Amino acid sequence: MTIGELQLQAGRLEQFGNSKKIQSVKSEIPQGSGETFAEILSKKSKELSFSAHALRRLESRNIGVDNDTLGRLTKGVDIAENKGASEALVLVDNTAFVVSIRNHKVITAMSGGDLKENVFTNIDSTVIM
Repeated sequence: MTIGELQLQAGRLEQFGNSKKIQSVKSEIPQGSGETFAEILSKKSKELSFSAHALRRLESRNIGVDNDTLGRLTKGVDIAENKGASEALVLVDNTAFVVSIRNHKVITAMSGGDLKENVFTNIDSTVIM
């Protein structure tokens, strides 16, 4: 379905009420991008996210994730995905991220001394960036 077709569907739904919701959905559709809905959805689903657990670990362990680290982590996830991985350990400098490749979601993170004498389970791949 193209963007134009989605806009047409949204216009038809307005006739049945709840136009405020429809207007908010319509405003999120990029105008004139020429992308199909499937392409937009694919891009959105590929964005790397962090679980609540991972966010707590980052905060409690004082691990900063700057744009460079995030970019390298994302690249590592893409590499693991292209090799068919499901759950991967991605090492970026001195920080380890356990990532669900299928969901593009960081599950947990640790760095420095926390890495010593630690066993990573339930992973099928390791990517060193």
